Amino acid sequence: MAKKGKQYLAALEKVDVEKLYTVEEAVALIKETSFAKFDETIEVAYRLGVDPKKADQQIRGAVVLPNGTGKTQKVLVFAKGDKAKEAEAAGADYVGEAELVQKINGGWFDFDVVVATPDMMAEVGRLGRVLGPKGLMPNPKTGTVTMDVTKAINEIKAGKVTYRVDKAGNVHAPIGKVSFDTAKLIENFGTINDTMLKVKPSTAKGQYIKNISITSTFGPGVKVDANTFA
Repeated sequence: MAKKGKQYLAALEKVDVEKLYTVEEAVALIKETSFAKFDETIEVAYRLGVDPKKADQQIRGAVVLPNGTGKTQKVLVFAKGDKAKEAEAAGADYVGEAELVQKINGGWFDFDVVVATPDMMAEVGRLGRVLGPKGLMPNPKTGTVTMDVTKAINEIKAGKVTYRVDKAGNVHAPIGKVSFDTAKLIENFGTINDTMLKVKPSTAKGQYIKNISITSTFGPGVKVDANTFA
């Protein structure tokens, strides 16, 4: 196990690891215990009572945070003709076809999100092995395979985040930066929380939300009482 630094241990002393905090208390504590010299990202993590091995319990999607993430996303769009012009007008950082496929296969990854029109997916499919492991492959479930490229780009630039349950039943999503006002972080958390409740699989048995915690990039995790944010 990696040795924890003095600053982390000092921050951890302020957190009661057995306590379930209200979301207001948790956010305030995360901001108080942040010690990095940069503006840390704050992330929420859910441990869900689902079985990701079952197709109908593979939770995945996207949601636009009302206050954004604090990060400017570089958007790459695979499109041609009028849709390529539309993507450029909407503010896409990169727009192209086969030439971008070749560039990415050559090791170029100066982008954060990939959007593609449906007619480009045969071409984009060749990138499955390189984009898939990085979570960058366009997918209709996250709104990144679409003919409405303007809407997709606008939502991403406004603070759209994607989420996906991992093999252990966990879901992670950013809710902003330490520098955000507490009220904005709480509102973003509420949006994620509402989304998690809405996407509960009808076939999931037992307790659905088993644990919620909030953490900053380098700080300790703080457990949240889900019942305080119903």
